Amino acid sequence: MANDTAVRRLDLGYFIRPASETGGPLPRAEPALAYLVRHAQGLLLFDTGIGHADPETEAHYRPRRRALRDALAAAGVTPSDISLVVNCHLHFDHCGGNPLLSGKPILVQQVELATARRGDYTVDALIDFPGARYEELAGEAEVLPGIWIVPTPGHTEGHQSLVVRRDDGTVLLAGQAYDRASDFATDHLAQRAAQDGADVPPPTHPWWDRLARFDPRRVLFAHDGALWEAPNDRP
Repeated sequence: MANDTAVRRLDLGYFIRPASETGGPLPRAEPALAYLVRHAQGLLLFDTGIGHADPETEAHYRPRRRALRDALAAAGVTPSDISLVVNCHLHFDHCGGNPLLSGKPILVQQVELATARRGDYTVDALIDFPGARYEELAGEAEVLPGIWIVPTPGHTEGHQSLVVRRDDGTVLLAGQAYDRASDFATDHLAQRAAQDGADVPPPTHPWWDRLARFDPRRVLFAHDGALWEAPNDRP
């Protein structure tokens, strides 16, 4: 069902990804982006920013944080206004603001929460804090009319993305299913070329076909400020 659900990006700071993780000779600054989804039945928050980690992790990533409360205030929202929280996964740079939203339902894949509780994966205080209220999923779910959570494992086994139907086309909040918009663009073009009979491999993600069936017109990312948009003249 199409609707006029609004999606607003929230800037929650940035961190420095070291050269050992960029695949190149230099470190790279990457944003920490969250998304506020304003639906007729409530406000959904997709990711909550960078949490405080141990000194070694802090030194490794050198994060600069913007408080979630401040980012919400700039959007005219308070933490109490949020109805649902969805984390694409539970690494500390995606669930850092969860304790501020104590008592709110947090929708997470069952396997992701189980992995986070095993230790050496994230920051324990960001997972089992007072008032933490998880709703565990075991696959895809339509969580509000026109809004789906879709498992997109890869970066983590329990990674999930959010699909938002709008009157002007579907918006995909990819989280960290792709690090860069250009990576998504490459796979999208590869699928098109493969369908045209070109001798190129199609996308290998097991969930690609499911996302493609939603026919996304815009795709947004957790660590890339770039936006992928479908061509205006496509069929």
